[in-house]
Amino acid sequence: MSRPIFLGNGSMLVGLDEFGLVKDFYYPYVGLENHSNARNMHHRIGVHVGNSFSWLDDGSWDIKMNYEPDAMVSTITAVHSKLEVALEFHDFVDFSYNVFCRNIHAINNSSSSRTLKLYTHQVFKISNSNRGDTALYDPKGNYIVDYKGKRSFLIYGQTHDGRPFDQFSIGLHGIEGREGTYADAEDGDLSGHPVEHGAVDSTLGFKLDLGPMASGRVHYWIVAAASQHDAAKVHASILESGLDKRHELTRNHWYEWLATGKKLVEHVPLDFREDFKKSLLIIKSHIDRRGSILASGDSEMLNYARDNYSYCWPRDAAYALWPLIRLGYQDEPKAFFEFARDVLSEEGMLMHKFQPDRAIGSSWHPLMHKGRPEPAIQEDETAITIFMLHQYLLESDDEDFVRRLYPTLIQPAANFMENYIDSTTKLPHASYDLWEEKFLTNTYTVAATYAGLKSAAKMAEMFEYPDDSIRWLAVAGDIKDMSEKYLYNTDRKFFNKGYLLREDGTPQIDDTIDVSSLYGAVMFQLFPLDSEPIKQSLKTLELELINKSPTGGVPRYEFDQYCRSPNPYKGNPWFVTTLWLAQIYNELGMADKARPLVEWVHGYMLKSGVLSEQIDPHTGEFKSVVPLVWSQAEFVNTLLDVDFES
Repeated sequence: MSRPIFLGNGSMLVGLDEFGLVKDFYYPYVGLENHSNARNMHHRIGVHVGNSFSWLDDGSWDIKMNYEPDAMVSTITAVHSKLEVALEFHDFVDFSYNVFCRNIHAINNSSSSRTLKLYTHQVFKISNSNRGDTALYDPKGNYIVDYKGKRSFLIYGQTHDGRPFDQFSIGLHGIEGREGTYADAEDGDLSGHPVEHGAVDSTLGFKLDLGPMASGRVHYWIVAAASQHDAAKVHASILESGLDKRHELTRNHWYEWLATGKKLVEHVPLDFREDFKKSLLIIKSHIDRRGSILASGDSEMLNYARDNYSYCWPRDAAYALWPLIRLGYQDEPKAFFEFARDVLSEEGMLMHKFQPDRAIGSSWHPLMHKGRPEPAIQEDETAITIFMLHQYLLESDDEDFVRRLYPTLIQPAANFMENYIDSTTKLPHASYDLWEEKFLTNTYTVAATYAGLKSAAKMAEMFEYPDDSIRWLAVAGDIKDMSEKYLYNTDRKFFNKGYLLREDGTPQIDDTIDVSSLYGAVMFQLFPLDSEPIKQSLKTLELELINKSPTGGVPRYEFDQYCRSPNPYKGNPWFVTTLWLAQIYNELGMADKARPLVEWVHGYMLKSGVLSEQIDPHTGEFKSVVPLVWSQAEFVNTLLDVDFES
């Protein structure tokens, strides 16, 4: 399953699955807490007409999903040919209120007049626990409230002419032998049970009397708030303004947000432009207003894995920001850099990953390696954050903001990188690689650290800290000088993935061919672009990794096992690494080779513009999370880079 649609406003993030049903419902942070965890539940929508009933996910509907042009508003069509019914949805998270809204257009495609009953089913696992929840019907407000502690969800719906739902039921879900109130809807009549506690759910029913080929509308929303009182106040505001007005205001908000990068967007080829803008909106949906940038809101992998991607990896966040920085956005980068400042350790390093509330995220990296204490970090995350802050400064000229971060982010992070060096090699000490798997001095990390130190030195010079600049440039210079000795493998004619120093100080080489090694060397200018190591590594990469499976594309590295299906190939193709190769080609003056890779990625995009992390090398089916924000960002970055006219 996938999430073709994500909708958000910086405090709420709602993920809709391929049936248009709510699978992820995050509040009050983008990525924390998920109140509709996809491990064992999802909301439902059903239709009763005549003596027949159908849920949208029962396999009998033809469903198409997309976004409205230039707005974080979904458009979904669901057609049931046998029932002669169609549903059209315009869904959005309100830009200023924490409200998920659905404007549902129900169409009678029959030549006869009929009564159509539309049912919306809600089930929450408030704060990731389905014990102690209460759902109740409030007769005064004529709505349902599902609450626990400081989390309240107010559920309401009415027809377009203002008639509230005419049926409802509240009950138990998945405990004590209870299936859920949604099953009560299948006979076209809900019981009206007004309250339940424990693991609860609710269903609303709307009666629409429709003439031949006629239609009606249901306006439906869920308000999220810290209390029932606050939820009721927001609900009253939505009622007063009306859903159509909120839809218009939200659409206009996204028009204005996209306008920031309009000049550069107009240079993107027409064939890619709409998906370019959709990718920007998908990235934006995953950015919390307090600075965190989520890797992915898709929680589906909890069905088969120990954890999901609902964390802020500083690396992923930095790459997500790069296209926004280039397009002229400032609010999102500034919020992230303040986030990074606040989570930076006393030693000046960024940890593996973080929750959106700034708490340290889960990790599988130990605090020791071969019996020696080692920090559980990926040093490239610290380095690229400083590199990206310098990119922001160059693009924005926002000197005052960056200067304020000098003593609290730039200086401690650069001092850490300066000192986290092996005296034997003068290269960065080992840490976990960017793929989070191997503890070694990784070529990509070396390149990122080199770029991070150079960026810090340039900012130190600008802000009149000459001693800092001199020290950091000296360490960067040593890194550059020693890289060819330790990183390029003359036998394989490719950059080593990295090495780990033995007890006697000699390097134990890992010569795995990894796209990130060449990408880091090129993009962070660790080696001259016309050098033999760059030229030979590209030839080796082309020989060993490009288009080596039926689907084409580029895996991360040879013999990658992550999410790998049984197959004879060297790994699943990834969109990030395929787009990285396109960027490498472009940097080396081979735009003609970059274009087919961009077109290959574009060909796998869902209609809504969504990209996964990787694909099955046999079938092309999406693997792992959908979407991966990093994939969307590299798609945008590559389109900003590649000259399609040459």
